[in-house]
Amino acid sequence: QTFSSLLTEAASSVLQCLSLGVCNSLMASHTHFSQLASAMVCLLWRMTLWDRDDLEKDTRERPTPNSDFEIVASESIDDKSSALNVEASLKASFLGGLIEVEGSAKYLNDQRTSSNQARVTLKYGTTTKFQELSMNHLGRGNVKHPYVFEKGIATHVVTGILYGAQAFFVFDREVSQKENNQDIQGNLKVVIKKIPKLAIEGEGSLKMEDKDKANVDKFSCKFHGDFCLQNTPTSFQDAIEVYRSLPKLLGANGENAVPMKVWLLPLTTLDSAAAKLVRQISIRLVQEAQSLLEDFSELEMRCNDSMRSATAQQFPQIRKNLKSFKEMCSEFRLEFQRTLARKLPRIRGGGEEESDLAAILKKRHSSPFSSKNLTEWMDCKDKEMSILKSFTNMMKNTKVISSQSGFHEEVFSVEHALCFVFTSLGGAEPYLSALSNYLTGAAKPEDLNPHTHDIERDQWYLSNQVADHMRTKAKLFNNDTLFPFLGDTFGVPDFLKDGLNASGTIRYCGF
Repeated sequence: QTFSSLLTEAASSVLQCLSLGVCNSLMASHTHFSQLASAMVCLLWRMTLWDRDDLEKDTRERPTPNSDFEIVASESIDDKSSALNVEASLKASFLGGLIEVEGSAKYLNDQRTSSNQARVTLKYGTTTKFQELSMNHLGRGNVKHPYVFEKGIATHVVTGILYGAQAFFVFDREVSQKENNQDIQGNLKVVIKKIPKLAIEGEGSLKMEDKDKANVDKFSCKFHGDFCLQNTPTSFQDAIEVYRSLPKLLGANGENAVPMKVWLLPLTTLDSAAAKLVRQISIRLVQEAQSLLEDFSELEMRCNDSMRSATAQQFPQIRKNLKSFKEMCSEFRLEFQRTLARKLPRIRGGGEEESDLAAILKKRHSSPFSSKNLTEWMDCKDKEMSILKSFTNMMKNTKVISSQSGFHEEVFSVEHALCFVFTSLGGAEPYLSALSNYLTGAAKPEDLNPHTHDIERDQWYLSNQVADHMRTKAKLFNNDTLFPFLGDTFGVPDFLKDGLNASGTIRYCGF
């Protein structure tokens, strides 16, 4: 982005800003402040108000040794942000894709792909020293490079830096339908709390009870940190070894520590002509934007789980509709993030009102992409898949054919066959069409009315009459002595439906 497309912002007091994995130097000036100070990210353009020699002479430093650990069991944006001490303004810029995180802050991007995942995170944090600028340089008369004020290319200056490092160990495993996710997660939390003690005592695996060891061996480990590791941990035992090595990786004198937090002084306190912040984004709107994106993350997980199910594998049309739904949700989410990235700098700079963003969020509620409609469609798919699973379970000795080539292969390899075809799965999906029309700008007036999206209207699986008829036919497959198998929605040729075949007879039941 060009300077003209970015906002500047200032604050009435010194800001404490989280440094998300980017190394900085004291007293550099900040540009792109709408994305930096408000987003708590310290990306420097190597500008300074003073000469380096003067800065080094008047910089004070004091040690701040401290280490702690924390268990994070929630996957919400709020709890992840809290673990990283991210406040609302940074969160807004992160949600809009205005910042790119590094090091331990990559933990913000680590999301579950399935609701059948048990996940617990161990956070390690340490601080080493604090550097700050003395008061000798403050005042316009002491500034060596006043062009920073005159050109308006910066809004704040770094006056203090807290050094240290953080690390996140993310433990993850798939949970079967027979297991309880919360129980698995709870047991893991108990064991993970022992890691700091095991790391200190050494020979961690030998100190663990057999039941604990059997539990953690099923978990994989992912690492996000500000440390340079020789080997990335992938297991619980690896995590213990890495955790033990973290203090040493900082260096004997903490020389490998990175900026964790910076203190920013508004340039307007030094010169009233400097660029400044006009306004911040309200916490309420940040929470609304966060809620929207979390809704889509939850829907994506539900789609992934449904697409991986045995029923979706058996019925390609179900899988196709789920895939289409997931792709359109992803497209809508990305477009919203692009819009958010455009709006945030303009609002912060006074070019637009906060109400413009509020209107965009409100518009979503009256669109086909409202949370209510999206969730209802997924609920309907779950019902449909449950009913399909129920019928296939009724016909236990029946072979499921999921492709047209497989269908023909089975038909022409037997003399007689009984075919149960779910033709209703190939029916129209008006709601998916409404989503597609909305994304392409071809939405019809009724698509923009949330009350017109009756997702369950005319669905075959909600008809008691159809269900009774299907149940009656399905029972034939348990009693028939002919070779039985199931078809799907790939299209059964008319001559098969008529019961004619060169090799014999086909009886056809279609729904």
